[in-house]
Amino acid sequence: MATISFKEKIEGVRGDASYEAKARVFQEQLEAKIPASLRLPLAILEDPPLDVTHIPETCGLLTPKELLITELDATAVCQKIAAGELTAVDAVTAFGKRAAIAHQLTACLIDFFLDEGIKQAQQLDEYFRKEGKVIGPLHGLPISIKGMLPVKGTVGSAGFLANIETATEDCDMTRILRSLGAVFYVKTNQPQTLMHLESKSTYGRVLNPYNTDHSYCRRMIFSALVAMKGSCIGVGTDGGGSIRAPSAHCGIYGFRPSCRTTPLHGVLWYQPGQDGFFSSVGPMCRSARDMRLFLEAVLGANPAFLDPDALPVPLKVPNLTKKKLRVGIMMHDGVVMPHPPTIRALKWAKHKLEASSEVEVVDYTPYDHDRGYSIVRELYFEDGGATVRRILKESGEEMLPLTEWVISPPHVRDHDAAEVWKLRDERDHYRREYSDHWRSQNVDVVLCPPFPGTASRHDTAKYWGYTAIWNLLDYPGTAFPSGFVADPAIDIYQEPPTPMSAADEYNLSLYDATKFKGAPVSLQIVSRIFNDGLVLGAQEVVERILKS
Repeated sequence: MATISFKEKIEGVRGDASYEAKARVFQEQLEAKIPASLRLPLAILEDPPLDVTHIPETCGLLTPKELLITELDATAVCQKIAAGELTAVDAVTAFGKRAAIAHQLTACLIDFFLDEGIKQAQQLDEYFRKEGKVIGPLHGLPISIKGMLPVKGTVGSAGFLANIETATEDCDMTRILRSLGAVFYVKTNQPQTLMHLESKSTYGRVLNPYNTDHSYCRRMIFSALVAMKGSCIGVGTDGGGSIRAPSAHCGIYGFRPSCRTTPLHGVLWYQPGQDGFFSSVGPMCRSARDMRLFLEAVLGANPAFLDPDALPVPLKVPNLTKKKLRVGIMMHDGVVMPHPPTIRALKWAKHKLEASSEVEVVDYTPYDHDRGYSIVRELYFEDGGATVRRILKESGEEMLPLTEWVISPPHVRDHDAAEVWKLRDERDHYRREYSDHWRSQNVDVVLCPPFPGTASRHDTAKYWGYTAIWNLLDYPGTAFPSGFVADPAIDIYQEPPTPMSAADEYNLSLYDATKFKGAPVSLQIVSRIFNDGLVLGAQEVVERILKS
């Protein structure tokens, strides 16, 4: 196989002459925002290693103090600022500089506005100096924001060149975060259509920092940015796995809340009024406690008071010392068998949990996941992909292979009104059947894979069933690192496996143990709708046991 250059790896979506001219303008505008003082030497950019995670520490562009700051998780940043041990300006400067470095190595940004972030941080520092207290629980915390979440005065999009725009107002989520003291400094890249398991857009293809031959997987570039420590916490959306899958593939933490508990009003989207499924807004971060920090802060601000579509559901994390947690282990979904590294991590987790007196472990039997996955795939594009094709045609933007795949039969077709009603009815019947099945299994939470493998190679991620099924059911979930990495010496098939389905046969064909060496292996915990606090609490218990 011919070796491709780093420049070719990060190349963005192409198109006709009109598209190329417009795309070049946006690309050059972003390029111009990266200061010369933060540009990596050409020697690094022309031939970087496959694993680029250590370059920020060795490139000489960050001071020792800035390197220490960027090692902190979000909770520690907030604690140090509140104690007067760290200023908001120092925090956003450190993470902003590291984000600029990360972008040059992974193409993870669509906008960079560190100067504006520093101005906001200066105001917060002045408030702290005068009042002797923080303005809110996220005072001075640098937060990276997904491209489709508007931040006033910054670039955003809904997944195509045609809808790139500069926001005139904050969306409800960024408005709430700003009121809590958060500081914004970057917007992150996202895929064409927003519906891929990896990201390639006008601004470039996002690379997995642990192996730039692999995708970071799923729409959220926060995973690459957070893994590179250019952000300690990022905010994104999850309609099919966009928080959990990329977090899993970069070995960080991600939480998908129950839909409509966090605000979505003002988010950019190209199918307005489509409500066959909902996304939810949640965090991607460096620690489990950061997930709780984010959710307690946002839900504590009563988003339903601002967003009429949000539900006033408070976060309640139960005391799990009073009741033995019942954990169901789902090794696979009956459709696609995960690759050996994930199976190894799950078997190890089951062994550790069974040896603990804190939890009760049972085998969880999935309920007709193939049918559920087919329903949610059909719900994503009820117009048969006509809107996507129209947007691409009008702007001259090429249709990427994963776009063609995601809007094509057999899962996707056009619907008239009666067919839409019928599809929603199928969705609701499946949800009730699954709810009854869950109760029959008598579990509090399920521990399962977040993806049928580790980070996928580019243009190959075509099975979302391990995350999208929970989107269909609206069951909250979190992805978190197992502590394992893929090891080609042991993560091999002892005998040729028999595929369970066509999707499984395809997934099997993708596995080459040597290609995934060193990739983080993650796990997922889910529970029933509105049990967000239980998921948080259970994750903390499970992770503590696994680390013991």
